[in-house]
Amino acid sequence: MILPLDFEQRIGFDKIRELISAECSSNLGQAIVDKMGFIRKFEKLEPLLLQTNEFLKIFQSGEYFPSSNFIDVSHFIKRAKVDGTFFTEDEFFDLKLSLKTILDCISFFDEFEEEYPNLFNLRKAVNLEATLYKSIDAKIDERGALRNNASPALQQIRTDIFKAQAQLRKQVEKIYKQASANKYTPEDASITVRDGRIVIPVLAEYKKRVKGFIHDQSGTGQTVYIEPTEALELNNEVRELQYAERREIVKILTQLTALVKPELENLEKAYRFLAIVDFIRAKARFAQKIGAVLPQLENSRIIEYRNAEHPLLKLSLAEQNKKVIPLSIQLKGDKRILIISGPNAGGKSVALKTVGLLQFMLQCGLLIPVHPDSNCGIFSNLFIDIGDQQSIENDLSTYSSHLQNMKNFLLNSNKQTLFLIDEFGTGTEPRFGGAIAESILEELYSQKAFGVITTHYDNIKNFAVKNQNVINGAMKFDERNLEPLYELEIGKPGSSFAIEVAEKMGIPPAILNKAKGKIGTERVNYDKLLNQLGKEKRELEGKIKEIQKREGHLEKSAQDYDELNEFLKTQKKQIIIEAKQEAKSIIKEANKRVEQAIREIKESQADKERTKKARKQLTDYDQKMEPPVENKPAKPSQPIFKSADGEIKVGDYVKIKGQDTIGEVLALGQKEAEIMLGELKSKIKLNRLERMSKTAIKKEKKKSFSGTSTGMIERSTNFKHQIDVRGMRAEEAIQAVDRFIDDAMVLGYNEVSILHGRGDGILRKFIRDYLRQYNYIKSLKNEHEERGGDGITLVGLA
Repeated sequence: MILPLDFEQRIGFDKIRELISAECSSNLGQAIVDKMGFIRKFEKLEPLLLQTNEFLKIFQSGEYFPSSNFIDVSHFIKRAKVDGTFFTEDEFFDLKLSLKTILDCISFFDEFEEEYPNLFNLRKAVNLEATLYKSIDAKIDERGALRNNASPALQQIRTDIFKAQAQLRKQVEKIYKQASANKYTPEDASITVRDGRIVIPVLAEYKKRVKGFIHDQSGTGQTVYIEPTEALELNNEVRELQYAERREIVKILTQLTALVKPELENLEKAYRFLAIVDFIRAKARFAQKIGAVLPQLENSRIIEYRNAEHPLLKLSLAEQNKKVIPLSIQLKGDKRILIISGPNAGGKSVALKTVGLLQFMLQCGLLIPVHPDSNCGIFSNLFIDIGDQQSIENDLSTYSSHLQNMKNFLLNSNKQTLFLIDEFGTGTEPRFGGAIAESILEELYSQKAFGVITTHYDNIKNFAVKNQNVINGAMKFDERNLEPLYELEIGKPGSSFAIEVAEKMGIPPAILNKAKGKIGTERVNYDKLLNQLGKEKRELEGKIKEIQKREGHLEKSAQDYDELNEFLKTQKKQIIIEAKQEAKSIIKEANKRVEQAIREIKESQADKERTKKARKQLTDYDQKMEPPVENKPAKPSQPIFKSADGEIKVGDYVKIKGQDTIGEVLALGQKEAEIMLGELKSKIKLNRLERMSKTAIKKEKKKSFSGTSTGMIERSTNFKHQIDVRGMRAEEAIQAVDRFIDDAMVLGYNEVSILHGRGDGILRKFIRDYLRQYNYIKSLKNEHEERGGDGITLVGLA
């Protein structure tokens, strides 16, 4: 049920209907637009929306689709049922053009059946062959006239007409030249036709000098038009041939019309198909203009609009190079009634109309301007109470009219109902109006109906606080400039800002102070508290976002630390294993050499020279196994930091008092500083920091990375499993990738990634071709599509 009866006019759907009708190519589609109505069955609605969405995709794809000659032939085609009747040449021309359009549509859907299955289902109902079109095309030419070769008899008659007319004109021209030479004809006159017969113009005073029949005279009577006697027979011959031509044309058209009669049933379905295609095409064209899409559909009672826009307001603002502010709103089982409050002219009514218009459009089979991820359900009843509904005819005031609507709402509402009430309870004494409105709302709530209400009444706002399935919403307001922002904020009621707006409009302060006194300080403070709560909520939301951002960074740092720790553990185990194996090998070799020396000494019976030589070999081997002094790691010493006088500034190095940790100052506050400690940013109070000498810091850093093992730790700490070469030249990218792969091999990585971007794919091809020449590259493949696709190359290392 749709209430009231003028629902479409109140919601603005009558203008939507006009705009879609204007997009139709013929009255075929316009007739369906006029019949377009509210659909309550999901299984009937869904295919209509899918068809429109598929047609929108046809526009977006750029594929050619017939866009002309959607011609209605219903006013004459049924005449084919009567034997002996015939269509005119113009009617056959319209039939020919429209049949071509139908056949082209069928051909398109046959070719793209898989891409547009719902539109193809429409085509399946049409059983129309090209035979009739070919028969008509063989007789009717591109100008809509019967072809000369439509029949042998017609061709012969037209040939005879041509010859007779040529002979006639030659004879008349001869007579005309003679009359003109005798000055019987007006100056600048010429041969002409009257009543289908060729005549010559003659001055009235010389009409008896030219023998023939007068057919006409000029408006002034000074010129008469005479058919010469010599041309009489030839004119009669041409006229008889023209009569014969007409009889042959009627004969051909009658035969051609007879071919239409057996196809009338198929043609009726075909033109019904053409009308529907024109209608759907118009809906898709309108959707394209307002940026409409097909949302997620549900066979339930739900409204989840994301970035919804009022289509008429969007079109109007677009003409002024402005954009409509989108609306996000949610109505479902646990929150099925929304109460919107806020200042006048703040957008409350527009928000309510947007919900009503979009839901009505959707259930009429139209796409709507929302985000594609929006979820939309279906309702059986749609009620609206909006605007000034005063009725002089029925002797009803505006408030009485509102009450009449409320009565109808209460009688017909159920859980399948969506009601929309603007300025709920206004129009009468506020205390009584508010009380009646709250009581009506309680009943609608008990009926489990869904709805959107706009109001200024506090008791209606408080109703949302007391009932779990009702939620408040407020239209945002710029408190500094006292201007509406036209944005809906869900979760809290809004203030009317009546005092503030009056102050901006220039109402004297003395009067406003009196008004505050009459309202009562408690009510004024309530509004102030409401505004303050809204402000604090926005600030809190901003801080929550900042905390979530920091938590994300902290989680990433912790993950990097765990990965590094795990890597160091793995490397430590590997080094110990290799060291043990090397030590075992050294000991085995040493034992072998000792045994050899003993054997040589024994064999030489302790000969001095042989013994000395054997000892020297052992000494040389011992020295060879001992690592060089310069390569021995020095015993790590505690760094000695020197304090520096002066005020701490951004860029200085500082030490935390009582610790050896140093960091660089990134930013300064009044009482604390943000410093970088390794990879970690931290805020520390200034009185806990000590400024350090930059020279000492640089020396200490240089010392700390002089050893090989320390360098490896630094490399492993700073290594990231992905390198970014976007924007580099090919030579630069190859050098960077070379160093990156070397580090990955040394540090034991099995797989790394190279971020080169998509672009034209030149850099990706260059890098992959370069890497394929090395045998330690096990594999090259694209990253997962959700993580970058072919813009990232995963490199498997052997």
